[in-house]
Formats: sequence, C-alpha cells, structure tokens
Amino acid sequence: MASNTVTMGHLPNGVGVCTTIPDILYVPELIFGGLVWILVACTYVVPQNPQAWVMFVSVFCFVMTFVWLVVFACGSHGNSSGWAAADFIYHLIAVVFYLSASVALAKVTMDYKSDPLTKVYKLDISAVVFSFVATLLYFVHTILSAIRWKSF
Repeated sequence: MASNTVTMGHLPNGVGVCTTIPDILYVPELIFGGLVWILVACTYVVPQNPQAWVMFVSVFCFVMTFVWLVVFACGSHGNSSGWAAADFIYHLIAVVFYLSASVALAKVTMDYKSDPLTKVYKLDISAVVFSFVATLLYFVHTILSAIRWKSF
C-alpha cells in the first residue's frame, strides 16, 4: 500500500508530485490562478493599472507554477536542497505578488460597485475571491516548502 506522504527532506518526482505534500497544491494553484486570469481578462476595471498588475501576477504565477510542476515531475531537481530552497523562495514571491494583486483588485472592485447586480461586478467579485483563494494556496505551499527545505 502506497503512502501519500514522504519524508519532508525528499523532493518527489514523477507521479509523486501529485501525491505528496506540499506538491499536491500545484494543481489547485494552477486551477485558481487560471480562473483569476480568465475572470480578470473578462472584466472591465476603470483604473487600468491594478488590472494590469493582477493580469501580470496571474499569468506569471500560472506559467512559473506550470514550469515548476514540470521540473519536479521530470525529476530535474536531483533531490537537491538548493531546489527545495528555490521552491520556498518562488512560493514566497508568489504569495507577496498575489496578496498585493488581490488587495488592489478588491479595492478597485469595492470602489466600482455602482450596480452590484451587473455581470461585470459579479465577475470582479469572483476574480477577487479566486485571487484570495490562490493567495491562500500559495501561502500554505510556502509554509510547507519552508518546513521541507529546513529538513534537508
């Protein structure tokens, strides 16, 4: 019987990426990050700068998380502690980026609520919610990556 946990001082490869903690969080990060990307692209936010920042963050984190998932799935990391540190640093940067983007998008959405029943407002609210969920997922992944890195 296979276990869904491994020793924290070990970086998984292959299918193990989808079955171990914290690496199992890659898939939800991709899903929620993609939803933020799609929802922001479908909305109209009056000040363009926060929307551009949110788009940059969601696209950057989506692409980097996918690349990170492929690197881990292929086993290119060689079970090195340097890769564990890089995993922690990347997710820490993603948390800071997503938190700043989420707060900016929430502020603009709250200022824009001229008619809460419009489709655009509902899309904005959905983007804010999914952005904060993505932030939470990246935060949990950061904490678990730090624990794994320190156990090397």
